[in-house]
Amino acid sequence: MSRDLAGSNSAPLYMELVQASVYKPNQGRIVRQLTCLAIWIVIGMGCWALHSTLRGSAGSGSSYLPVLVPGLLLISGAWFGFRVVNWPRFADFLIAVEAEMNKVTWPSKDELVRASIVVIFTIFFLAVALFSFDIIWQTVFGFINGV
Repeated sequence: MSRDLAGSNSAPLYMELVQASVYKPNQGRIVRQLTCLAIWIVIGMGCWALHSTLRGSAGSGSSYLPVLVPGLLLISGAWFGFRVVNWPRFADFLIAVEAEMNKVTWPSKDELVRASIVVIFTIFFLAVALFSFDIIWQTVFGFINGV
């Protein structure tokens, strides 16, 4: 076992990949599930792109390569996604993220509308000011260039 910066004992990632246990299954559940889903989506899209590329380059011959390679990568990537969110170092980080997100006070609908109006007004005001400065400087430099 190695000792990380936080002081907890955890096996290196390559050792975690061969286990099937779930680390702290009742903590940080939503964040860990969403992280695993995001990893699976990225891996799935990559395997789909690889399949399309291999299928296009395979030609007319019947080859199992366009199905076999992306399929094996998809299976191993799905296992990796499941295991990485159960790696103690990463799982503890995700648990801490969920705990911090639970402390956030989200604005009400009225506060959100008011804040949005302020932001939109400020952006509009700054756009008009920058446009005005641009016109003024174009006029000044045009006058200097014409003299």
